[in-house]
Amino acid sequence: MLRKRCLTPAGPPLILLVCHVITALDVPLDLQQPPTLTHQSPKDYIVDPRENIVIQCEAKGKPTPSFSWTRNGTHFDIEKDARVTMKPNSGTLVIDITGGKVENYEGVYQCTVRNEHGTAVSNNIIIRQSRSPLWSKERVDPILIQEGNSLILECRPPAGLPPPIIFWMDNYFQRLTQSERVSQGLNGDLYFSNVKTEDTRNDYICYARFNHTQTIQQKQPISVKVLSMDAINETIAAFLNDTEFYSDSPAGERRPTFMIPKGQTSNKLVLRGHVLKLECIAEGLPTPEIQWRKESGELPSKRTFHENFQKTLKIIDVTEADAGLYRCVAKNSLGSIHHIINVTIMASPYWITEPKNLVLAPKETGVLICRANGIPDPSITWLMNGIPIENSPKDLSRKVDRDSIIFSDVQTGSSAVYQCNVSNEFGYLLANAFLNVLAEPPRILTPANQMYQVITNSRALLDCASFGSPIPKINWFKDDQTSILDGDPYVIHDNGTLEIHVAQKDNNGKYTCIAMNDLGKAENRVQLEVKDPTRIIKQPEYRVVQFAGKVIFECKVKHDPTFTPTIMWLKNNEELPDNERFIVGEDSLTIGEVTEIDEGTYTCIANTSLDKDSASVELTVYDRPDPSTDLELTDERERSIHLTWTPGFDHNSIIEKYIVEYEDGLHEPGVWHYLTEVPGTKSNAHLELSPHVLYSFRVVSMNEVGRSQPSSPSRQYQTAPAAPDENPSKVEGAGNEPDNLVITWETLTGIQSNGPGLQYKVHWKQKDVDDDWTSVTVANVSKYIVSGTQTFVPYEIKVQALNDLGIAPEPSTVVGYSGEDLPMAAPGNVRVRVENSTLAEVHWEPVSLKSVRGHQKGYKIYYWKEGSVFKQSRRHVEKKILTFSGDKTHGKLPGLDPFSLYKLNVRVFNGKGEGPPSPDEQFETPEGVPSAPAFLKILNPMLDFLTLEWGAPSHHNGLLTGYTLKYQPINSTHELGPLVKIIIPANETNWTLKNLNYSTRYKFYLHAQTSKGPGNIITEEAVTIMDEAMASRQVDIATQGWFIGLMCAIALLILVLLIFCFVKRNKGGKYPVKEKEDAHPDPEIQPMKDDDGTFGEYSDTEDHKPLKGSRTPSNRTVKKEDSDDSLVDYGDGGDGQFNEDGSFIGQYSGKKEKETAEGNESSEAPSPVNAMNSFV
Repeated sequence: MLRKRCLTPAGPPLILLVCHVITALDVPLDLQQPPTLTHQSPKDYIVDPRENIVIQCEAKGKPTPSFSWTRNGTHFDIEKDARVTMKPNSGTLVIDITGGKVENYEGVYQCTVRNEHGTAVSNNIIIRQSRSPLWSKERVDPILIQEGNSLILECRPPAGLPPPIIFWMDNYFQRLTQSERVSQGLNGDLYFSNVKTEDTRNDYICYARFNHTQTIQQKQPISVKVLSMDAINETIAAFLNDTEFYSDSPAGERRPTFMIPKGQTSNKLVLRGHVLKLECIAEGLPTPEIQWRKESGELPSKRTFHENFQKTLKIIDVTEADAGLYRCVAKNSLGSIHHIINVTIMASPYWITEPKNLVLAPKETGVLICRANGIPDPSITWLMNGIPIENSPKDLSRKVDRDSIIFSDVQTGSSAVYQCNVSNEFGYLLANAFLNVLAEPPRILTPANQMYQVITNSRALLDCASFGSPIPKINWFKDDQTSILDGDPYVIHDNGTLEIHVAQKDNNGKYTCIAMNDLGKAENRVQLEVKDPTRIIKQPEYRVVQFAGKVIFECKVKHDPTFTPTIMWLKNNEELPDNERFIVGEDSLTIGEVTEIDEGTYTCIANTSLDKDSASVELTVYDRPDPSTDLELTDERERSIHLTWTPGFDHNSIIEKYIVEYEDGLHEPGVWHYLTEVPGTKSNAHLELSPHVLYSFRVVSMNEVGRSQPSSPSRQYQTAPAAPDENPSKVEGAGNEPDNLVITWETLTGIQSNGPGLQYKVHWKQKDVDDDWTSVTVANVSKYIVSGTQTFVPYEIKVQALNDLGIAPEPSTVVGYSGEDLPMAAPGNVRVRVENSTLAEVHWEPVSLKSVRGHQKGYKIYYWKEGSVFKQSRRHVEKKILTFSGDKTHGKLPGLDPFSLYKLNVRVFNGKGEGPPSPDEQFETPEGVPSAPAFLKILNPMLDFLTLEWGAPSHHNGLLTGYTLKYQPINSTHELGPLVKIIIPANETNWTLKNLNYSTRYKFYLHAQTSKGPGNIITEEAVTIMDEAMASRQVDIATQGWFIGLMCAIALLILVLLIFCFVKRNKGGKYPVKEKEDAHPDPEIQPMKDDDGTFGEYSDTEDHKPLKGSRTPSNRTVKKEDSDDSLVDYGDGGDGQFNEDGSFIGQYSGKKEKETAEGNESSEAPSPVNAMNSFV
C-alpha cells in the first residue's frame, strides 16, 4: 500500500512540492476497509466449447463485500438462469454449458464488488467461443512445372479463434524438409525459390492445428510434377487436359525477385511490447540469399533473431526505438534486389505509476497518482465507487488534477474506492485504489521471537512489518543497549526492516524493534545468528581417464559446525545417471568402468539451509580411435595407386599413425597383410603394388591406447601380370644319403609370382670341375633331389623363378654338399692323465678330414667304471659320454669316483653318425676322503656314561684308517666346554664313554678317515640322567615345615591382594593384570613333564642360537669343497659338481640332526643343585 504524506498542512500547491511516497503493507483484514479486487479473468477470454465457462472475480474487504455482474452493459441476474451459479464467498461465475450453446453466453461481462466503504469494478471481460471451422471443400488440380521455376503452394486455412498453427507434412505425417530454397511463409503458404525434379510428389498436405479445441485439420493433398526440358516434350500432351502448367519464363539462371512482399516498399504496424516479424522470400536461380539491416540504426542484438533460413527477421519486446526503415536484400550470383519496410510502433496504454491503496489518519493529507503512457497519448478518466467522479458527491477535501487526486484534511467517513481508466484506440487500463481513513495504534505484523540466520560477510535483513494509522515510526535496539541502532553498519528501511550490510560474528544477539505513533506503541524481539560460510576446500580436479578405467573426484567441504551440509553431484547441470557405476561417497564421487557417455562437466554442490558452494570439473575419456571411413582409390597405375580416407574420431587421444593393409583376392582371399604406414597427420598414402594381384585395402588407426578396428575394405583393384622380379630365397644343398644331393628353397608367395604359371629352374654342377650346368624346371615344389653323386662333394647351386610372361633376374650361386657317410678312422694315440681322485684329462690324435666323409662335428669320449681298485663291480656297467665339438684333441673327465678303476675310448662323428672307437684305455683314480658315517645313535644314557653307535660311511673312497670322536659339554647358557678327542679303530662301530657328569648335555662329533684325510662329520646331542640322591634331597625340601609355612604365607598374601583388586574393580578401578600376563607370559613358568617330573625339554628354538665359544658348523656335516678345476675344459655334456675335503670346524649349532630314539633328553633343571653341577 502506497501512502503519500505531506510534511506540512499547507495549501495544495505546496503539497505537490513537498509530498513523498511511503511504502506500507496492506491493511489487516480485521480492520474496516473498502473492497479490493484480488483476481479477475483476462479481458479477452476465449473459452473451450467443451468445458464450463468460469469467469473469475475475487475480492477482499471488511465488512465482507458483495458481488454483482453486468452483461453487455446491463444487470446480469444470475437468479433467473439455472445454468449460472456464483461460488460461495466469491464473485466467480460458473456457467454450465452441458446441453446448451456457448454462443448464448458470449458478450462483455463486468464484476462489481461493494461494501459500506466503497465499490470496486473489474475490467470488461469479453467472452468468446473458440472456433475450429472445417476446411472448405475444393478441387486441387495437379501442378506441372518446369524445373528451375518458382512455385507457391497456397494453404489458406479457415479462419479460427484463435488463429491456427500451420505446418506442411506428407501422407506419412512426416514434416516436409525445408531449406533456403523451400520454406513456409508467415501466412502458411509453401514457397519454392526454384523447383527441382526431386520436388516431384503427390502428397504436399497443409495442416492447421487449433490448440483450444486440440484438433488438427488438413487440406486436400497437392500433387506436383517437376519436368526437365527433355521430358516436357514427351509428357506435356498427357497433362495439358487436366493439369495447370506453370511456365512463365525459361528455367535458366536468373536474378532474384521477391515473391513476398510485393513492390519496392511496404508498411508494418506493431504495438509496443509485442513481437515484430518481417518477412522477405525471393525466387531466382541460383537460390537467393537474404540479408537484413536497419536503415537508421543498428538492430538490437539481444532482441533480434533470424528465422526461416534468414527470411524472417524477428524482434521481441518491441520499443519505440524499433520504429524506422528496414531493408531486406536478396542476392545470387546474377544480381540482387531489395525491399524497404517502414515499421511504425504504436502502444496501447501502459503504466508509469499505477494508483495504489491509500490509508490516511484523520486530518492527514495524501495523493492518488494514475500516470500512464501510450501512442497515441491516452485519455484519463476518474471514477468514484464505479460512478464518474464528476457525478459523485462533492468533497472539499478532494481535488482532481489530471492524473492525480489530492486529499487534504481528510475526515472519518471519507473512505471510497476510486477507479482510474486510461485508454486510447489500441486498448485501455482500469485500476482500483481505495482511500481508507483510519485511526489505529501500531501493531507488529512480523512473528515474535523469530530466528534469523545469515552467513558471515553477507547481508542481514531483520523484518519489522507493522501497521498503524498514522504510520508508526520504527526504532531498533540490540541486546540490552538503550541507544537506537542508526548509521553504519545499520540501515533502517521505510518498511521497518533493519539491514546490516556485512554481517559479522559480533552482530550475533537479540534485537528489539519498537513501532510508535500518536496512538501507542508495539515492540517485537528477534534473534540473529551469524554462521561460518560453506566452502569447498578440496575441489575436484580435471581428469583424463582411459575407457573402462576408474576416476575419483574429491570434494571436501568446510562448514559451520552447527550445520550438516548435503553434498550433491550433477553432470552437465543434471542429476547423475541412475547407474551403479556412479558411487557417491562422503567427500568424493567415484565412476567405475568409464565410457564415452561419462564425459562432461561434473559439479559438486555443498548445500546448507543458508548457503551453498559449488565446484565444477571436466572429465575427458580417451580410447582407441574409431575406424577410418570413405576409402577412395585414385591415380591408378601399373605398379602404384593413391589411397585416401576420412579419419575416425580419435576419442581424445591423438592418432599417431595409420597402418595400411591389403588383401590378395587371387592368391590369399580373406588374409590381410601389412603394406605400409603413414603418420597420423596424413590421411592418404601412395602405395607401391605388385603385378598380378587383386588388391583390397583397409586402414587401421593407432593412438596411445591401441589399434582401432580395421576400416571397411576399399573397392578392389587388379594389377596386370609381369615376369617375376625376384628369385626364391634360402637356397641350400645337402644330401641325405651318401649318393644324392637335396636342393631346397623357399618358394615365392602368390604376390611374388607376378603372374600365372609360376615355375622354378634348378641349376647345379660340381664345384671346381670344368662341367656344364645341369638344370631342370619344376613347379609347385620346394626341393629337388639329384641322385648318383659322389659322397660329400661340393656343388654349385642356383634356383631361378619364371612364369608365363618371362623369367626372373639371374639368381645368385650357393655351395652345397652331397650326402655324408660314417667316418672310417678312429682317433689314435689316446692317453689319460689322472689329475686327482675325481678328475682325469684325456688326449688323442685327430683323424684325417678325408676319412671323416662329411662335416666333422667333433669327438666323443665314452668312459665307464669297472669297480674299485680292490674289487671289480659285477653289476651292469653304465657308460657315460662327453662330447667335444670341433677339432679339439683333449678334454677332461670330471666327477670320477676316488679309488676306482675306469676304462674309456674316443670316437669322431659327423652329420651321419660316429666312426669306429679307439682301443680301450684303462686308468685308476687315487684315494679320497670318505663320506660321513651312515648314522650316529646315543644308546642307554646313564648317570655318568653312555654308548654311541654308528654306521660305516656309504663311500669309503679308499681304505679306512679309523674314526675320530670328539665331544664337549654344554651348560645352561649354551656355552661349550672343553673338547675331548678319541681315536677309534676302523673296525669299531660303537663306543662307550665313561666318567661323564650327570644331568649334563653333551654334543658329539664323529668322522671317518683314510690316508688322504678326514671325511665329513656327523653330530648328535645327548643328556646324562640326574643323581637320585640329589633328587631326593630336593623332594625333602618341599616337605619341611618352614617351607610349607612360607608357601602358606605367600598364598594368604595373594588372597588378600585378589580381594583388594575385586573391591577396587567394583568401584571403577581397572587392573589389567590378566591381560598383561596373557600378552607377556613368564618364560620360566612352564609346565613340567608328567612322566619324569623334569622341566621342559631343551628348547628347539634355543638350538638355533649360536653358542658362545662354538666351533662347530651349523649344518652338522662338513661338505666337500668345490673342485677348482675349470669346467671350460670339460666336455659339452659334463654337469658334475665337485667338493674338496673339509676339516673340522668347532662351531656349535643347536639344531639336531635327528632326535634320539628314547626321547628322554631334557634341558638342565633350573634348581640350585643343577646350577652347581652345570659347567661354567
